[in-house]
Amino acid sequence: MHRPLTVAVIGDSDETSASYLTTNDALRHSAGHLGVEVDIRWLPTPPLETDLSAVRSADALWCAPGSPYRSLSGALRAMRHGREHGIPTLGTCGGYQHIVIEYARNVLGFTDAQHAEYDPYASRLFVSRLACSLVGKTMPVMLVPGSTAAALYGEEKVEEEYYCNFGLNPDHQRTLHDGGLRVIGTDADGEARILQVPGHPFYLATLFLPQARSSSAGPHPLITGFLRAALKA
Repeated sequence: MHRPLTVAVIGDSDETSASYLTTNDALRHSAGHLGVEVDIRWLPTPPLETDLSAVRSADALWCAPGSPYRSLSGALRAMRHGREHGIPTLGTCGGYQHIVIEYARNVLGFTDAQHAEYDPYASRLFVSRLACSLVGKTMPVMLVPGSTAAALYGEEKVEEEYYCNFGLNPDHQRTLHDGGLRVIGTDADGEARILQVPGHPFYLATLFLPQARSSSAGPHPLITGFLRAALKA
């Protein structure tokens, strides 16, 4: 049997929050489906500003909901390490938003790329407030044929649950996509809902919460794919 997979969850955990519980449960659902054990370690963001040892020792990284984090820079350092060192990485909701900022700053060179939740008046908002809140909404997501997401779902249109007020600024969507953080899932209006770095073992971000639709009888396919990538890494 494979040794337990260590998943470092980047986020300032609140053990009373629904997202904390559903994230842990979803990891266990998928691990059980794969026949492995999972060691879930929530990592607060401030220590990550100077110490990435827990990130380096993890088999996989999940940047969790719950932003704004106590340390933006700590979260971004962890995401950068996962991207640059081939560690399977998943970002959901707030995690998606931070993957956007990390990539814009450190790959595309927009060092002033900012998230409106931290600074709504920043000159270059790559993450902005959504025109309409998606909190509590279930909406369709169209998947790019042949993409990793389409392969994992086994279909090209799915329904997913959201709990967010912020997303990728549509003004920067083409820049991000052309720069290598590819849009592989959109809403009905063509706005990015799933992002991926091609060529990476698994580096994927969803604005929705896949953990919200996971159960022991039906583990979420993206989370199962995430852990499967960690087993292969």
